[in-house]
Amino acid sequence: MIESLFLPPDVSGLIAALAIGLLIGLERGWHDRELPEGSRVAGLRTFTLTGLLGGVLGHLQPNFGPWPLVAAVLGLSLLLTVSYARTAKLSGNLSATTTIAMLLTLVLGAYASHGNVTLALTAAVIVAVFLDLKPTLHGWLRLIEHRELTASLQLLVLSVVILPYLPNTGLGPFAALNPYQLWWAVILIAGLSLAGHFAMRLTGSQRGILWTGLLGGLASSTAATVALARYTRQHPVMVSAAISGTLAACGIMFFRMVVLIGVIEPALLSTFGGAMMIAGILLLGMALWRQRQITSAENNDRTIEAMAPFDLGTAFSFAAFLAVMAVLVPAAKQWLGTSGIFVLSTISGLADVDAILVSLARLHSTEGLTTNVAAVALGLATLSNMLSKATIAWMTGGHSLAELSYLATQLP
Repeated sequence: MIESLFLPPDVSGLIAALAIGLLIGLERGWHDRELPEGSRVAGLRTFTLTGLLGGVLGHLQPNFGPWPLVAAVLGLSLLLTVSYARTAKLSGNLSATTTIAMLLTLVLGAYASHGNVTLALTAAVIVAVFLDLKPTLHGWLRLIEHRELTASLQLLVLSVVILPYLPNTGLGPFAALNPYQLWWAVILIAGLSLAGHFAMRLTGSQRGILWTGLLGGLASSTAATVALARYTRQHPVMVSAAISGTLAACGIMFFRMVVLIGVIEPALLSTFGGAMMIAGILLLGMALWRQRQITSAENNDRTIEAMAPFDLGTAFSFAAFLAVMAVLVPAAKQWLGTSGIFVLSTISGLADVDAILVSLARLHSTEGLTTNVAAVALGLATLSNMLSKATIAWMTGGHSLAELSYLATQLP
C-alpha cells in the first residue's frame, strides 16, 4: 500500500497515521456535524492531530521505548475523561464512543509508524465502518428477540467454548464415538436452523409459505412438513401454498445433505453429490411450478410465523441420536453384515436422515464401508424419510398435501 509509493518508511508511517486520524475524524465529525462549535468532545481536526501524534510517538519508540506512548495514552485518557464528564453533565449524553475512538486513533497511529502500516489502516477502516453503522446496528438490536439472542449465544458456546476442547479421536464401542465430530455435526445442524430462522424473519411472511419451506428445510424438512401440514389443517384454502412449501423443504433437504457429506467425507461427493443435486433441483422446480398455481385468495393470506430458533435440548437430542447411530451402524455391520446396515438405515430414516448420513460417511472414511453399500443404505434412509413425511402430511394436513409429498418420494 503506502510502502509501495517509494517513500521513506518514516514518511509513509506518518502519512498513514495522519490518514487514520483523518478517516476516523471524518466519520465522527459528520456524526456530530449538527452540534454547535465547542460543544463536541472532538472533531475532524482533533482526530487528525491525534493520529499524527500517535505517528510521532511511534517514531520515538526505538530511542525511548514505549514510555512516551504510555504517557500519551494516560494523559489523553485523563483529558477525555474530564471532557466526557463535562459533556455528559451538560447534555445528558452518556455515550463514550467518541472517547474510545480517539484512544484507538492514537494507538493505531503509533502502530502505523512503528509496526504494520497495512494492518493499521485496515483496522482504522473497520473502526470507521462500525462507527458509521450505528443506526443499522441499533436497528438490528431492536429487531432481535430475546430467544434469538439466547440461541445465538448458545451456538457460540457450542462452537467457541466447548468444541476446541473436545478430543478428536474415536472412543467407546468400536471406537465409534468421536466427541469432536459429534459436536461439529450438532453445530452444523444448529447453525443451519438459526440461519433459517433469521432468514425467514428478514424476508417477511408476505413472501408466502414457499419461503417457509425453503428456509425451514435448512433446519429440518420433517419439522417444516409438520408445521405446514398443521397450518393447512387450520387454513384449508392454503393447501396449494403448503404443497409448494413442502416440496421446497424436501428439495432443500438434498442440498443440506450435500453440505453435510462435503464437510464430513468429501470423497463421497463424487458418488452422491450429482444425484442429490438433481433430486433437489427437480423438487424445487416442482415447488416453483406449484407456487404459480396458487389462487389469489391464497396470495392474500400469507401469514405464517417464523419457526423457532434451536435450543440446547434440540441440539443435545440430535447429539444423542447421532451417537446411538454411530455405535449401531458398525455393530450392525459386524454382527448382521450388509443387511443389518440396510435395516438400520431404513428405521433411522423414519425420524431423521442426517444422523444416519453422518454415520455412513464416517464408516466410509474410517471403517472401509464400500461406496455401493453406503449408496444403497443412504438411498433407503432417504426414501424412508420421504415416506415418513408423506405419512405425516396425510395424518396432519389431509390427502392433497400427502399426495404431493408422496410424489416427492419417487424422485430419488
